[in-house]
Amino acid sequence: MRKALRWLLAFTVLIGTLSTAGAATAAEPEAEGTTGTTGTTATTDIKERLLSIPGMSLIEEKPYTGYRFFVLDYTQPVDHRHPSKGTFQQRITLLHKDVSRPTVFFTSGYNVSTTPRRSEPTQIVDGNQVSMEYRFFTPSRPDPADWTKLDIWQAASDQHRIFKALKAIYTEKWLSTGGSKGGMTATYYERFYPRDMDGVVAYVAPNDVVNKEDSAYDRFFATVGTKECRDRLNGVQREALVRREPMEKRYAAYAAENGYTFDTVGSLDKAYEATVLDYVWGFWQYSLLSDCGSIPADAKNATDQEIWDSIDTIAGFSFYTDQGLSPYTPYYYQAGTQLGAPTIHFPHIEKKYNRYGYQPPRNFVPRSIPMKFQPFAMLDVDSWVRHNARQMLFVYGENDPWGAEPFRLGKGAKDSYVFTAPGLNHGANVAGLVPDQKALATARILDWAGVAPSAVQADPSAAKPLAKFDAKLDKRDVEREMTLRP
Repeated sequence: MRKALRWLLAFTVLIGTLSTAGAATAAEPEAEGTTGTTGTTATTDIKERLLSIPGMSLIEEKPYTGYRFFVLDYTQPVDHRHPSKGTFQQRITLLHKDVSRPTVFFTSGYNVSTTPRRSEPTQIVDGNQVSMEYRFFTPSRPDPADWTKLDIWQAASDQHRIFKALKAIYTEKWLSTGGSKGGMTATYYERFYPRDMDGVVAYVAPNDVVNKEDSAYDRFFATVGTKECRDRLNGVQREALVRREPMEKRYAAYAAENGYTFDTVGSLDKAYEATVLDYVWGFWQYSLLSDCGSIPADAKNATDQEIWDSIDTIAGFSFYTDQGLSPYTPYYYQAGTQLGAPTIHFPHIEKKYNRYGYQPPRNFVPRSIPMKFQPFAMLDVDSWVRHNARQMLFVYGENDPWGAEPFRLGKGAKDSYVFTAPGLNHGANVAGLVPDQKALATARILDWAGVAPSAVQADPSAAKPLAKFDAKLDKRDVEREMTLRP
């Protein structure tokens, strides 16, 4: 499960630190008297228009055919309730196509990628894309860091200010989107600022309404996939704890070789068990039923190396080290103060082998950072979605553990939908839905963005993305990496 996060941030931290300084690398087009992919309006270049926004500064511009891609910093208040009490620089990117096109506001809920990428809704509407780094993920962290200012309202207010700053330039329709924690972020933004966006597409967004009631996850793991696959995974997970002593010796050598320490989680023993207990969740989150053949079929007779390799590949032994946890401190802080976190049980593992159980977020945040859980935050969002959702689409994967607690719609919801992609995992998207739902979802996205062709308006089954697939720009495995924890 938490491998999700590690893969996500490992990826986003990597790409988020590449080429974050220096002059623009793309040749600047001359100003023209029309709008178009050249990025001009009247006589002012799009870069000049962006940099005329108070608080906006350019980190770099990168070339991409048919677009202009900007990495920017935007000055934000640390506390939107008291703007005079300090600011910080928030990293955003802009994939600019044309000011006459709709704009998609994307966030992963973690770091922002500084490599040009296009979310699925952006491809569907053939639009611009603004991407925001979530506050407190580096480099978008106030200094000093007042962690009480890391909450869902403050983050939604970050998005609101960015939207207001850019709406004067990008005047057409806006949609918000994101996957996993990014889908949660898009939903919270809609809850607090429901008049900003013209539609919301939230992918695989968990909805932990009551943090202490997690039986839905246990029911999920009792039935997901096939019994043969569940037995293989459960067998490897149990065997890794049965062989704890020799496996932890291997883990200690691995940590020493790589300079890993365990101060935050408390001990190598706790880190080892946390990694092993993530194994089954991590498999279903990012693998398919067809991948079960890669899991040792007879765990009791497997070698220590085979057990180690299987756990490490899916759960990652580096993650619960201080070095692995550090980039994700903001996520675990939020999980332990507002978002909630799953607690699951392991009926196939005897208590004598399971010393700590599923550890809470508090164990993964340095003790120097105070945390207090706010039980009403998610209740409020859930109630709002049920009764007030307007033009919202939620997409889940049938075999994704995070979908065990989804957002649901009540009688008050209008033009909103919850769809589940059969057989898919935490990388589920509109393209993976059954044909009727795929067409309906695509048609609604086009309509919300104000770009539905007349043929689609007459017959939603004719809906398809307006932009052609681009192997680099629409690299879905990148999106998958970026939706890992939630």
